[in-house]
Amino acid sequence: MNAPLLETRHLKKYFETPRGLLHAVDDVNIGIEAGKTLGVVGESGCGKSTLGRLILRLLDPTGGEVLFDGRNILACGPSEMKELRKQMQIIFQDPFSSLNPRMTVSEIIAEPIKVTKALPTQNQILERVFELMEIVGLAERFVNTYPHELDGGRRQRIGVARALALNPRFIVCDEPVSALDVSIQAQILNLMMNLQEEMGLAYMFITHDLSVVKHISNDIAVMYLGQCVELSSTDDLFEHPAHPYTQGLLDAIPVPNLSARKRLNIIKGEVTSPIDPQPGCRFAPRCPKAGDGCAEPGIGLKEIRPAHFVACRLYL
Repeated sequence: MNAPLLETRHLKKYFETPRGLLHAVDDVNIGIEAGKTLGVVGESGCGKSTLGRLILRLLDPTGGEVLFDGRNILACGPSEMKELRKQMQIIFQDPFSSLNPRMTVSEIIAEPIKVTKALPTQNQILERVFELMEIVGLAERFVNTYPHELDGGRRQRIGVARALALNPRFIVCDEPVSALDVSIQAQILNLMMNLQEEMGLAYMFITHDLSVVKHISNDIAVMYLGQCVELSSTDDLFEHPAHPYTQGLLDAIPVPNLSARKRLNIIKGEVTSPIDPQPGCRFAPRCPKAGDGCAEPGIGLKEIRPAHFVACRLYL
């Protein structure tokens, strides 16, 4: 295994609330190699998006480290972060609310170039804008168009072009296709995979759609209530899911074949509060395999097969 381009070590983010500390991200350790994609999956509220924002320092963590190319970015000052942000970008979930409605397509794509003064003249900036539009499949006739005049797929292509404007090495993709129609989803996913192959990009792909994550990811991290409960290659995770929560997620995938109809093993119960959680496995109140040992602290990730890690007392 090559050294990761992006790595987190014991990364934590707690938010103070009137009822106590909300554990949004709790002791997460992941790594992403250059040119690879790590899919991050889990139910809404499990901390996926917060993790992405911590990695980019859009939020400051409570503890831990974020290493980019071996360098702890949490120790960087404002001027160092300004340079690092050229290499680390994000594609947001909603392709409409993430775009300034008062700016045209060309102005939106050109904004990061102007802010960082990456190109000196207006002509060079405009040439770069047209180049990026061609890369993401946006026709030149849309250059002076406003976001509200375009459909969701084209809006998200603007977001992709903006993320690529400074030639980054790593992009956080925060559910970039969840707001799009299925046919448009496929176009955006294929575009992102082609760009990754051509430019050697590393992706952290956040989603709740396991079919999407299987299509695009090399590795998958499964999160539950702020913690990573399983980490594995995509093929191994789908063939040998180990954690009961992962098994429940995979069982919930609908099968588009009436003759192969299967009984869904639905995960029962409500998600417990992430505020001051009890020691032990946080999935235990909903787990059909829970036992007395699940309440004990210290249930961390353990390697059960080569490069396949799971946090469950069944494998201790």
